Amino acid sequence: MEFVKQQATGKGPENWFNGDVWFDALYAGTEPSRMRANMVRFAPGARTAWHHHAVGQTLHVVAGIALIGTRDGTVYAALPGETVTCPPGEEHWHGATEDRFMQHLALWEAPAPEDGRPETTWLEHITDAQYSGPRTRSS
Repeated sequence: MEFVKQQATGKGPENWFNGDVWFDALYAGTEPSRMRANMVRFAPGARTAWHHHAVGQTLHVVAGIALIGTRDGTVYAALPGETVTCPPGEEHWHGATEDRFMQHLALWEAPAPEDGRPETTWLEHITDAQYSGPRTRSS
């Protein structure tokens, strides 16, 4: 058994996020594990840029309401205790509502080293219209 030494909280870089976002890198596995885990805190109105993950991503909402958008224009609202998965390669964004903080646990895996793909591919920032689109709950 090993206790993982925790790193200091980091500020989300401006090319990946709109607004104020902080994250704690909880775990970055070493071979054979490729698991990654971050606790991410979004200020009201903060959100990621469009991005996708080589091996997918799972988000577990801890506090607030998480907004998760897809390229077809759907914006899902996920509540504390809910878990949402984004399959490999699916372009998406996630963030907080305009009036509340949001915190989620982000889980993903790095691709195999021989694969050569990045864990996460960051794309353009979402527009205000995309962020403000109609919101839905899962069916």
